[in-house]
Amino acid sequence: MKFCTFYSIVLALTVYSHDTFAVIYQLPEGKSRLVGNNLQIIIPRNNKLPLEYFAAQFQIGLSNMLEANPGVDVYLPTAGMQLVIPQQLILPDTPHEGIVVNSAEMRLYYYPKESKTVIVLPIGIGELGKDTPSNWVTSVQRKKDGPTWTPTKAMHAEYTARGETLLNVFPTGPNNPMGLYALYVGRLYSIHGTNANFGIGLRVSHGCVRLRDDDVKYLFDHVSIGTPVQFINEPVKATIEPDSRRYLEVHNPLSITEEQLNSNEPLPIDLSINVNHVLMDQNVNQSTVDQALLRRSGMPVNITAQ
Repeated sequence: MKFCTFYSIVLALTVYSHDTFAVIYQLPEGKSRLVGNNLQIIIPRNNKLPLEYFAAQFQIGLSNMLEANPGVDVYLPTAGMQLVIPQQLILPDTPHEGIVVNSAEMRLYYYPKESKTVIVLPIGIGELGKDTPSNWVTSVQRKKDGPTWTPTKAMHAEYTARGETLLNVFPTGPNNPMGLYALYVGRLYSIHGTNANFGIGLRVSHGCVRLRDDDVKYLFDHVSIGTPVQFINEPVKATIEPDSRRYLEVHNPLSITEEQLNSNEPLPIDLSINVNHVLMDQNVNQSTVDQALLRRSGMPVNITAQ
């Protein structure tokens, strides 16, 4: 794992152009799906900044930071602590085309045409009962620079029940919950910006996909109308690499009931056929698998039998 101070990485980030601000990975050769490397930073002395600040510096969502750093204070990470930046990941087991949204890991993958790269961006998704779609294939149908937002009657009723009010129409601008750019992927859903960055990596929307301003601007500038969009919900990914190493990446699954949402017990995990195929391999260390399924760090774990 790479190790460096927070300030040295921020200095490096500041010299990147806008186009390279996104986290861009070279697609691996052959059938490999493992990309990137994790980092470690040290929270500076006299820190007064929340976890979201550090997450945003490395294009990571809060859920991924919390999985990789259990017990970290969301509001004020402890000065001097080492913080893992989970930038290594297993690519979803999907075609390398268009946009892939994996709600369970709260990441969006964009595969540019005629490019051997993938852009990975953190997202906010729908609240329980207002879930972001899964198992759905659609496309970018239109784009809007400066979207307006018109809350539905149900949204007005929801806010009224909380003693709050909503505008009938939120005009274009920095106070618009849809942010400054939107890509519409169906009659009811869009991939858009936000006026509240703390929601990136959390379940906060009414079903749409939220991104930080720089990230949605990147997509707006590079994604064309007609680009395919696939929505999946896969908390567990596994791969057999060309060198025969096996890796397992486990995220906390999304709650599907209020009881699960309010429970302190870990949610059950359903493993897909493809993941089971990797885990049942004789060259897998089952003890390491069990630990990874229990820990749920959101980072790839080498499960190869020694």
